[in-house]
Amino acid sequence: MTDALQIARALPIWSGPVAPEPLGGGITNVNFTVADGDRRVVVRIGDDIPVHQVMRFNEKAASEAAHAAGISPAVLYHEPGALVLEYIEGKTLAAADVAEDAMLDRVLPLIARAHREIPNHLRGPALTFWVFHVIRDYAATLQEAESPHTAALPGLLADAARLEAAIGPIDLVFGHNDLLPANLIDDGDRLWLIDWDYAGFNSPLFDLGGLAANNGLTEAQEARMLGAYFDRAPDAELWHRYRAMKCAAALRETLWSMVSEIHSEIDFDYRAYTETNLAGFRAALADFLQD
Repeated sequence: MTDALQIARALPIWSGPVAPEPLGGGITNVNFTVADGDRRVVVRIGDDIPVHQVMRFNEKAASEAAHAAGISPAVLYHEPGALVLEYIEGKTLAAADVAEDAMLDRVLPLIARAHREIPNHLRGPALTFWVFHVIRDYAATLQEAESPHTAALPGLLADAARLEAAIGPIDLVFGHNDLLPANLIDDGDRLWLIDWDYAGFNSPLFDLGGLAANNGLTEAQEARMLGAYFDRAPDAELWHRYRAMKCAAALRETLWSMVSEIHSEIDFDYRAYTETNLAGFRAALADFLQD
């Protein structure tokens, strides 16, 4: 935290001395708010994280394209290891907020716009986020590090292979790929989608499955979500493919946390987060297998 604070304080964009204030909630980066004269901004401090396939050039490009599409706040400054963003005054959502029908009806059009409009503004190289590649790569990282979870990996990889086969061919959109409720802000007039660390081209089913898994949506809400997104009532095939991707989203979050247990220096209880997500994955997989 001390090094990150010093980096944030020393950025060359300030009009005078500043006192960065820690911004809670981040489990990938160290974030601050900074008051500089009459403006307030967010500073995100973090280098590339190869074990999580987080590349900062990609985060910057996605953030700029998302702003151009009217979805995310403006990028005000960047340098290696630091990204400065416009501060949005509003409420950071919780899972209970997203799970309200009225809020879900606001969130879904925002996600659809992100998928379809961000590519119109994206410049330069862009990453692909294929969840099953990520899962396999995480498993290899855990094996190399002799993680305490190594014994569970063969079974989890077998589950992943079954899920990948069930999904089959996909449509390709530009996904956010990290739809935690804290990445949504309500300013009272509109919603904003923030934090593009994991952005990349992907199946829309991943964001939809992640949205459901991370926010405890009911099956009825999932049906509404799929119907609204695809503009048709979900048939048995779509349900089957969606449930497979929902499982994959939960498994990826589980393995992400397992890797973070041994590689992250952020003060966060990743072990408990692993247990929570592993339970969510197993519940989702049980639903899928009953399908």
